[in-house]
Order: sequence, then structure tokens, then C-alpha cells
Amino acid sequence: MKVLKFGGSSVGSVSGIQNLSKIAQGCEKPVVVVVSALGGVTDMLIATAVMAARGDETFREGIEKLTIRHHDIIDQVITDRPEELKIQVDKLLGELASIYHGLFLIRDLSPKTQALIVSYGERLSSLIVNRLVPGSVLHDSRIFIKTDRKRHRSMLATELTAELVRKEFAGTEYDGNIHIVPGFISSDAESGEITNLGRGGSDYTASIIAAAMDAEVLEIWTDVDGFMTADPRVIPTAYTINSLSYVEAMELCNFGAKVVYPPTIYPVCVKNIPILVKNTFNPDAPGSVIRSTIDDDCKPIKGISSISGTSLITVTGLSMVGVIGVNRRIFTALADNGISVFMVSQASSENSTSVGVRDEDAAEAVRVLNQEFAKEIGTGAMYPMHAESGLATVAIVGENMKHTPGIAGKLFGALGRSGISVIACAQGASETNISFVVNGESLRKSLNVIHDSFFLSEYKEVNIFLCGVGTVGGMLIEQIHSQQEELMRTHRLKLNVVGIASSKRLLLDRDGIDLADYRGSLDNGMVCSPEILRDEILKMNIFNSVFVDCTASKEIAELYQTFLDHNISVVAANKVAASNSYESYELIKETALKRGVKFLYETNVGAGLPIIGTINDLRSSGDRILRIEAVLSGTLNFIFNAISAETPFSETVRLAKEMGYSEPDPRIDLSGTDVIRKLVILTREGGYHAEQEDVEKRLFVPEDIMNGSIEEFWRRLPELDADFEERRKVLEAEGKRWRFVARMEMGKMSVGLEAVDSRHPFYGLEGSNNIVLLTTERYREYPMLIQGYGAGAAVTAAGVFANIISTANS
Repeated sequence: MKVLKFGGSSVGSVSGIQNLSKIAQGCEKPVVVVVSALGGVTDMLIATAVMAARGDETFREGIEKLTIRHHDIIDQVITDRPEELKIQVDKLLGELASIYHGLFLIRDLSPKTQALIVSYGERLSSLIVNRLVPGSVLHDSRIFIKTDRKRHRSMLATELTAELVRKEFAGTEYDGNIHIVPGFISSDAESGEITNLGRGGSDYTASIIAAAMDAEVLEIWTDVDGFMTADPRVIPTAYTINSLSYVEAMELCNFGAKVVYPPTIYPVCVKNIPILVKNTFNPDAPGSVIRSTIDDDCKPIKGISSISGTSLITVTGLSMVGVIGVNRRIFTALADNGISVFMVSQASSENSTSVGVRDEDAAEAVRVLNQEFAKEIGTGAMYPMHAESGLATVAIVGENMKHTPGIAGKLFGALGRSGISVIACAQGASETNISFVVNGESLRKSLNVIHDSFFLSEYKEVNIFLCGVGTVGGMLIEQIHSQQEELMRTHRLKLNVVGIASSKRLLLDRDGIDLADYRGSLDNGMVCSPEILRDEILKMNIFNSVFVDCTASKEIAELYQTFLDHNISVVAANKVAASNSYESYELIKETALKRGVKFLYETNVGAGLPIIGTINDLRSSGDRILRIEAVLSGTLNFIFNAISAETPFSETVRLAKEMGYSEPDPRIDLSGTDVIRKLVILTREGGYHAEQEDVEKRLFVPEDIMNGSIEEFWRRLPELDADFEERRKVLEAEGKRWRFVARMEMGKMSVGLEAVDSRHPFYGLEGSNNIVLLTTERYREYPMLIQGYGAGAAVTAAGVFANIISTANS
């Protein structure tokens, strides 16, 4: 025998109920089909009852809606004598209307009356399914599902029910019929009054029957393909779990996974009957199977579940230490008042116990516990109860966790690096569940961080906010777009650009921006300013995020500290932050280290050359930087390589700007400001305290030409051509060339234009290339040389791209 249960979503639509019929008829007989009320009907029944009980005459509209809902389904799915079925349905609806009218008159809705009212949902749906499935037999579950009254609640009368189920279905193993059972409904063993098994009780009904009849399988048919690794509405990359143990399924259900009603699992678990969760609307999908042991799965984490709307109530006081029975009093008091506790966290010092309850139970729980411990609170031995609401509880579940060291460390480390504070946590000795409480606003981020960190996601995701869409930023977007599929294929890394900002517009999309046509979308984005950019990024509170700055803006650089404080990594082509005051630079570096995120700026010096990384590697391995000699301006190197009798100095400057080598304002390059910033950055990376004011400057363009407007600068620049040509001829005769050299020796810095001969490593430096000589304790006699392209959008963007990848590999 098979037992199939179909939920409200399965019987709540034409396609669903028709699929139900096909699935049931396609099974080898015999089969028991347990059905829920039509989707949403139970809520409609309760809402209409509440309206009637408070004297709201619109309850009659609720009755009309219920009638229309059931008639519509009948009209669309029943072709054989539908009017006869409507008569049966209307008879039940007439009884229901009378009950509602009584409520309207007496203005009282008792639990007993509500149990009677909600039973009509399954009684109506089972009538429809019975008529739809040819040759099926309809059973009345009130006859064989029995409850006892315990602590103001109806609890299953287990032994009596099992005996009655076997009696009801005796001989059905051989009759070849489909048996229809309304789920959820039961009756009191003594009085015979209608009761129910609670919301989700149709699952329970099916499990009770399966266990009593020793069924070969219990199939739960719903509107999802099975248990998911996480809620797909929060994590789009969540996928179906092929198989899981009874324990894993129970833990996931208890913590919010609404696939199976938690009490369902126990009856079939005892009999070792597998549960198969399938999708009514996608019956060909394999679904999820739940059984006693899973031998072919080595993943430590099976899935993630969560409960939003959590309140944490802390019972604390010095009188609790070493006193026996305090926790008994806590849980007895809450249980006696019908308050469910789903998580407990206790300090080892025994001076506090925190319990997790739903937000709607928090006020009553505080009242009950204050009353229970009134004497202790009055004497000051205990403190009044404190409830912190608006929280969320997350559970990671997997039986293989018990065989894998370091799971908790990895969990809390991943949360910490993402700036998520854990308020309370609990882990059982079985090690199948680690539960923790976070602020409700951090729930989405927490779920994504865990799903990503424990490889439940197919890809590791990095969410990118990119500021600046000029030459470097635009090239970076092209590179990311062209490499996205390759990185997913070869590195299982998904680069998700979730924000793009220009100086005027901001485009945001949590699911990722289409990079093929981002400029058109950006033009229609929201108005942007540094403050808006900051606030919108923080508001998204997205996991594994990195802010990428491809501007030269001081205002944007001032946002780094805030982003790092919120555990957002920063990758900067912008030199302002790393060359700003030493105090500011140190604070940013310390924040990144403390927060466990990255502040990377390799392209600040040498574009795509690995200069900063090499210096850091040398120092990390115990070496000491003694001297740095470098040509660090690709712009100036291009200018002094291009200058000739045919191409005067002013023309080379113009060419550098047109070819994208210089800053938008070339005076930044000509003044040595860019080189000074780079030298200060390298000196700091070398382990020295350095400020821009400490650099000795030997510049080659008079200050009066550098001042004034950019138009005035371009007009006066040719005044220098004759002097440069005169000096160039002398150099050419001596076999020398100009190089703008940056030097650092034991922390002392200088920049200036120098003439080098053919024996010097800088002599043959071509185009816009950069070169750096590093003299260290280990590389004293033969300095380390790093040389290559030091300017250009493509190589700079590639360097930024490499830094982004580095944030993913941390």
C-alpha cells in the first residue's frame, strides 16, 4: 500500500487537482489519498468566523466567496453530473452558514467551534476529489483519527487511532481501490466532538495511516520539487536535496522549512517507512526521499532553515547559579500557558538562560515568567524578564557535521567577516543542528553567506558595486562581462555586478545587472551623489560584497572607511585613500584587518604590475625594504620617450592625454603629484611612516604655468618647448635620456627629472612602461626588478580585476 497526501496548493487549482487524479490513478493499487482543503480555504474559514464573532455582517460575503470558490472548481473539473456534487457541497456549506449565523448572534468563537468550522475545508475538498477520481472510496477520518484532551490541547490518541485505522482499512490491500481521506480532521475519543491535528495536520493524517498500515512509502505531494538547501525566494541558487535522513528532515522542518509538517516524520520513522516529497505540478522531478540512513552523501551541511519573527527572552540573575530547578520552572510555566520554545541558549556560568519564542508570544511569555519568578525579582535575586524582538533564528542542519571538525568555527567566521553579529547560539550533542539568532535585518545576508560558504551553492558569489565608468571602469566592465562564464566554469566563481555608479547616476539590482547594455540602463538610473551611493549600498546589506572605485574622486575615497566598517571589501584604482594622511591610511588598513575584509589597491602603482603585492610578500616573509628606485609615471615616461626634434614637449603632453595615458588634467602628472602619491604608497608598504609633505621635489614645469585654468595651461605650455629642445640636444649628444625618478632610501623620499646613460636599467624603458628596483636585505647586491606596462585602461582594469578575484579567494 502507498499513502499519498496532497496539500492545499495541489487541490487548490484546476491543473493541480487534475494532476492529483492522474497521479493517484497511475499508482499501483491499493492507494490511500489524503487531501487538504483547497488552497487558502482554511484561512478563509477562520477569517469569516472571526468576522461573524465580532458582529461584522460582511461575514456573509465570506460564505459567498467560499461557495463560489468550490463551485468554480466543480464547474471546471467535474464533467459527470456536476449538479449532484454541488448539492452535496451546498448541504455542507448550508450547515457552515448556520454555524456562522450562530456566532454572529452569540458573539463568541470558542476553540471547539473553530475546530468544527475549519473541518469543513477538508470535508468539501474530499467530496470533490472523490467524484473526480473514478471508482474511489471516500472515508470519514473522524471515525478513525482520535484525540485526547491534554493541557487544553487535543493530542493524538496514538494506540486507539492505530487500531481504528487498521480496522477501517482492513482488506483494502487487496481491493484495488483508491481510498480518499480528508486530512487534518479528527474527533475526541470520549465526546466524539470534532477536533483537528493542527495546521499542517493533513501530513500527519497521512503519516498516521501509513504507519498503522505498514505502507511501503508515504508520498507528500506539494508545490515544490522537494526539500531545498535553502529558501529559493531568498537564495536563487538553492537546489533540491536528493535524500536526507529523518533527523535532518525533522530539524529542517522544526526551523521553518514548510515542506513537511514536523509531527509527520515520527510515526513513519518508527516503522522505517520512507517519505518521498514530490511536486504535483512537476511529477517527473525526482523529489526528495527521507529515510533512516543516507550512505552516499559526504556533505557536512545538508540544508539551511530559518524562522523570522523571533523574540529572545533572557532570564537572568545571580540566584540562578547552582540552583536546581530554575530551568524546569521556566519551561513548565511557558508550556502551561501554551507558549512554544524552539531554541534554548544557556551560559555555562548558569546565571542566564535565553529562550527563543515567536514575536507574537513574546509579551505573554514575559508576563508568565515575571509572574513565575515574582518573588525572586522582588528581592533582587533575579532581574525582570527582558525580551528582544525583531530577530531571526537560523539553523544549519546535517548529520555529517558530527564527523567534520571546525564546522562551527567556519560558520561563525563566515558570519563575522560579513559583519553579522550572532546574538545567541545553541548546538545539541548530536551535532546535527547548529542554531543561532541574528538581527532580523541580517537574515537574508546570513542565509546567503552560509549557503555560499558551505558550498551548498554551485558557485561562490562575489557581489560588486562599481563606481566610475570612464576608461578604466568601462574597460573593467567589458572584462568582467567577457570572463563571467569562464570563471563560473573553471573556478566556480560567479561575479555579480549589483551596482554601477557614474558621477550623476546610480543603477542597482540585487540579482545582477545585465552588462551587455548597462549604459542605457544607467542613464535611466536614480540620481547619484556620494551620500546616496553610500546609503543605497548599505541599505542593500548584500553578502560577499566588494566596492570597486575606478574614479580619482576624494569624496568617493572618503566612503571607504564606512564600507569597511560594514564588512564590504574595497578595491581601489583611486590613489587618494592610500596616499592620504598616514593616520587615515593606517585606520583603513586596521579596519580591513579587524573586519576580515580586503582593502586592495595594487593598481595605485604600476597599473597591472605586481609591485605592491611583491613588497607585501617580501615583508611578510621577513625581508626588509632598504631602497626603492622607480619610474612610476607611465605618462611622463611616454612624454620623455616621445620628445624629439619633430615632436616638441607641449605636443607630447597633448598626445599623452589623447592616448589615455595621462590624468584628465595632465597637470597632475606634470606636477609630480601622481608620482609623489605613488612613492608615498610604496614607502608605506615598505614599512615606513610617510606623508606627501615629506617628499623632496625637483620639478621641471614652472609653477606659474601650472596655476590658473586648464585653458590657460594649454595656451602657455608651448612656451617651454624651446628650452626643452635645447636641453634635449645636449642629452642626445651625451647618449643620455630623461627619466622622472622616484627614490626612497630608509624612509627618505625624493622625486625629480634625471638624466640616465645607457648603463642604467632605466635607460631602455619604452613607451609608457614603469620600472621598479627593490633593494632589500635579501636582494642587496642584485636588486629585484619589476618592469612592464604602467599605464593604460586595459592593464589597469586587468589589475583591478585581479584584485576583485583576490577578494573572492580570501
